[in-house]
Amino acid sequence: MPAVQGAGRFALDLLLPPQCLSCRAPVTEPGHLCGTCWSEVDFLDGPGCACCGLPFETPELDGALCGACTRATPAYDKARAVMCYDDASKGLILGLKHGDRHEGANSYGKWLARVGAELLEDADLIAVVPLHRRRLLSRRYNQAALIGQSLGRESGVPFDPMVLERMRATPSQGGLNRRQRRHNVAGAFRVRPGYEDPIEDRQIVLVDDVLTTGATVDACARTLKRGGARGIHVLTLARVVRPT
Repeated sequence: MPAVQGAGRFALDLLLPPQCLSCRAPVTEPGHLCGTCWSEVDFLDGPGCACCGLPFETPELDGALCGACTRATPAYDKARAVMCYDDASKGLILGLKHGDRHEGANSYGKWLARVGAELLEDADLIAVVPLHRRRLLSRRYNQAALIGQSLGRESGVPFDPMVLERMRATPSQGGLNRRQRRHNVAGAFRVRPGYEDPIEDRQIVLVDDVLTTGATVDACARTLKRGGARGIHVLTLARVVRPT
């Protein structure tokens, strides 16, 4: 059987050669980055805020709280991201979100499993930030669910994309400031009926594609904690890095 699968894969690669997730240059494996694009991505593996994971420039600050988390403690307990959201990573996110570039989901799940290894140690369940049903119908898939499913396979933590439900079709968060974003998603989520018992006293890892101000994951975390979850950790593929 492995030989047959290998032959099938070889034939497929001849017809549809694997392309870099970012620049579409030829690569050896589907869902990979070429060497040039890999070197341009700003992976967040250095010192950072103990809560939201905002990267710090000096190791001496590692484990301290950033200014934003000091001013207002997030509803989630910890958040970590794989990479900085910038020109080098934007194509990866937009390709997954709007361009049907699903072939990267497996790699993204592996990246999340590595950066979030500590957060996954005591996790009982992986949930995702949901889309409103109208947006889900138009887009046909939830990019956070694709990443979360891959993370579940990689980590062995049970994955369920149905835990949360978006009740309001909120306008896009693009162009809104922190206060406006929080107002935009206030009351937009609920624990899906029938999921109260499955999340009771559970440690949940919440997955999304990008963390900007944290307003959306914060609203989801508040909802989950009101529903009885013990703790919430957040894992995102990328995060916006701004001075605090």
